[in-house]
Amino acid sequence: MKAVNEGRLDITPSVVAHWDLCIQCRACEVACPSGVPYGHLMEGTRREVAQRFQRPLAQRAIRAIVFGLLLPHSRWIRESARALRLYQRTGLRKAVRAARIFQFLPKVFERLDDTLPKFSDNFFIAKGQVFRAQGARKARVALLSGCVMPLVHANTLRATTRVLARNGVEVILPQSQGCCGALNLHAGDSDGALKMAKRNVDSFLQVEPDAVVVASAGCGSIMKEYGNLLSGDEIYAERARHLASITRDIHEFLVNLPFKPPKSALALKATYQDACHLISAQRITAAPRQLLKAIPGLELTEIDEPSICCGSGGTYSLTEHAMANRLGRRKVANVTATGASVIATGNPGCAMQLDTHLKRAGAATQVRYVVDLLDQAYSLEDGEIR
Repeated sequence: MKAVNEGRLDITPSVVAHWDLCIQCRACEVACPSGVPYGHLMEGTRREVAQRFQRPLAQRAIRAIVFGLLLPHSRWIRESARALRLYQRTGLRKAVRAARIFQFLPKVFERLDDTLPKFSDNFFIAKGQVFRAQGARKARVALLSGCVMPLVHANTLRATTRVLARNGVEVILPQSQGCCGALNLHAGDSDGALKMAKRNVDSFLQVEPDAVVVASAGCGSIMKEYGNLLSGDEIYAERARHLASITRDIHEFLVNLPFKPPKSALALKATYQDACHLISAQRITAAPRQLLKAIPGLELTEIDEPSICCGSGGTYSLTEHAMANRLGRRKVANVTATGASVIATGNPGCAMQLDTHLKRAGAATQVRYVVDLLDQAYSLEDGEIR
């Protein structure tokens, strides 16, 4: 990066390939004794690549659709997800595979099909709903729905509203909210990310919450950096700093509330996977473990190499397929070595990557969010099964 900035090196395909291989897990920031903000440097570098380097036609087309059309528009991404859900469930996917259509298309389309997640039966859609607190109200928060999580892990977001309400928190779902902008920013589309950030600043501050709670590690990480992202905007700078200052990951919010430990037991052995944007970007490691250890009957065991990325990295599993698979297999090997029946996480990309590679390995280990397990324990208290 320094060599290119100083004009000693051109932005060639070889140089770009080297940068693309970075998954932006930011583990190097934790290890660096000088505190180099590598994540911000890489975001700036990829912005420069987007402006000065022409990628292959197929990549440009996919990036234009995903970053320019789908992610900025919640309705469009929902309709696309509905179409893909039909594609998965009607037999069309098997027919496409049987006809070997992918052999006539760029390889990325087959990779996309390989990594398609199972979409939720009922999407989680923010419509301005308000979930009342149970008992005396301790706080009033706005909850980020996001773009991918409400389509593939809608039940986890519902569990999040229940857990918060049970702990005396009123939850608001601002209708005008949208994608946090993380995927666009990491891909070099800073203009798109800025527009998304402004939309969320307007949406969340309008309801005047005590906090903005985020159940996705990647989303929480960028929202906590909105102040830096919009620092040069005279209209939004101060408001963005305020939003960033009240943004909380669901785990840290519950622990600091503090939450009510469940009374009913979950008899299972679990392990926990540190999402990179929790452990390295937000530096949150203790809170998720505190929640898990508070569940009676749950035996928590640690995995080896907890700070090694699982290989998801947003769109990384599509663009850097080989490395993403190497990392996925490595993480799953560490998971299965624990003998745990459940691997808990706090990020949708990680959950999908873990699920994919556990199935490929033939492992019976289930992938759950920490908040899912907490919600399940609470439901048993009430004589329900979720």
